[in-house]
Amino acid sequence: MIYRSVIKPIFDAVVALLVLICSSPVTIPVTIILWIVNDRKPFFVQARPGKNEHIFKLIKFKTMNDKKDKEGNLLSDAERLTWIGKLVRKTSLDEIPQMINVLKGDMSLIGPRPLLVQYLPLYSAEQKKRHLVKPGITGWAQVNGRNNISWEQKFNLDVWYVQHLNFLLDIKIIWLTILNILKSKDINQEGHATMPFFKGTE
Repeated sequence: MIYRSVIKPIFDAVVALLVLICSSPVTIPVTIILWIVNDRKPFFVQARPGKNEHIFKLIKFKTMNDKKDKEGNLLSDAERLTWIGKLVRKTSLDEIPQMINVLKGDMSLIGPRPLLVQYLPLYSAEQKKRHLVKPGITGWAQVNGRNNISWEQKFNLDVWYVQHLNFLLDIKIIWLTILNILKSKDINQEGHATMPFFKGTE
C-alpha cells in the first residue's frame, strides 16, 4: 500500500520538522524551566517497543521530579508532577520532543502509543498486532478516550487502527487530536497522573 509505505513516512518527516521549528519559541523556554525545576534534567528518556517490537529510546519533556520517600522509593506520580509539568502535560507540549523520534524513523505521527517494554510478555496474540506498525504520538485510542478508557478498550482500538490504516483515517485522527488538545480532554485517568500499570489480560 503506497500510503503506508511511502506517503505516510514522508508526511511524518515533513510535519515533524515543521513542528520542531515552529514550536521552538515555546519549547526552548520550557526546556530551560524544566532544566531548572528538574535538577538539570529537562527530558525524560525511556526504552519503548516500536514496530515489530524493536526497542528504541522515546524522548519526552520530563513532567515529574525524582523525589523519594524516607525508604528511598519514588513518590506517587501525582506527588511528583511539578507545576510546570502540569502545564506542559495539559497543553500536550510534553509530546513535542517525540518529533525527534519521528525524524529518526522510530515513530510515526499517528499509530498505537509506545508502551513499556515490561508489558511485551503480557499481551495476547491479538494485542501484539499493535506492533505491526510504527507507534505514534497520537492514535485512534487517544482520540477515543486516551487515559480514561480501560486497557482492553485501548488495545482493541489500537488493533482496529492497524487493520484499517488509511489516509482519511489519519487525517481524522489529527483533527480530533487538535480538538482534544484545545479542550484539554482525557489527559489523565481519574485519580491518576498517568495510566495504572497494565497487568495482563485476565
